[in-house]
Amino acid sequence: MSALTFKLKTKPNQRVDMSPLSCQLLKDKVPSEIAAIKLYSGKAQIRVDELFQISGSNTQNIIIENSCEKLDFIAKGLNDGQIIVKGNVGAYLAQEMKSGTVEINGDAGIFAACEMKQGLLTIKGNVGDFLGGALIGNKQGMKGGIVLVKGNAGERVGDHMRRGMILIEGNAGDYCGSRMTAGTIAVMGETGKFLGYAMRRGTLLLWNQPQLLATFNDCGSHTLSFLPLLFNSFKKLDSKFSDANIAFNRVQRYGGDLSEMGRGEVLVKI
Repeated sequence: MSALTFKLKTKPNQRVDMSPLSCQLLKDKVPSEIAAIKLYSGKAQIRVDELFQISGSNTQNIIIENSCEKLDFIAKGLNDGQIIVKGNVGAYLAQEMKSGTVEINGDAGIFAACEMKQGLLTIKGNVGDFLGGALIGNKQGMKGGIVLVKGNAGERVGDHMRRGMILIEGNAGDYCGSRMTAGTIAVMGETGKFLGYAMRRGTLLLWNQPQLLATFNDCGSHTLSFLPLLFNSFKKLDSKFSDANIAFNRVQRYGGDLSEMGRGEVLVKI
């Protein structure tokens, strides 16, 4: 059975809510039923077959071609299966994702992986602000799973992050790890200002020395035995993180944010 493929005909004028096209919602539906589904585009509703050319029938293996930044809520609540996107995507990618895999061959907008629970999300381009964060007004962001970003990330990565792992091969913007409760964020590139602002617990793993707030204490240099185990777990990923040459276990450790519980840690490669 070939993958269910949606090929965007033309770039829409308004943003499109793609949440009805997740694997679990399309299970047992035939192509004619899928074509008749209506998606919100601005204030209007539009049929799927008006926006996309549809081919294939495997609803647990979805491909979106010619995608653009106006397609929001892709893979929202994904509970199983696989979604591959060829092109850029909009906001709220993989919101509340529970299981499965999502691969984006392009850039993603704001609030990607917000309140994600499990699964694997790979973004091969750049991603906007609030990656793995909480929805506005909520106090718990990403709760599990793995997010891999091969480009750069915007501001507030992991804001209110509760569990899980965010791996960034490029740079991260200001307030990375802000208000973290737990979890791990690893950044190979540079980080911006206010790193770990108001973080309570959790780990920020860095390859480059950051600009640290005065509320972080220098705890000295350490050899940490858990780091080789952590890097070993990355071997299954198609990423620079799986390269044995980038692994390390000797770090400079900083504890904070002391304006909060102060049980978070920033580990910087020596």
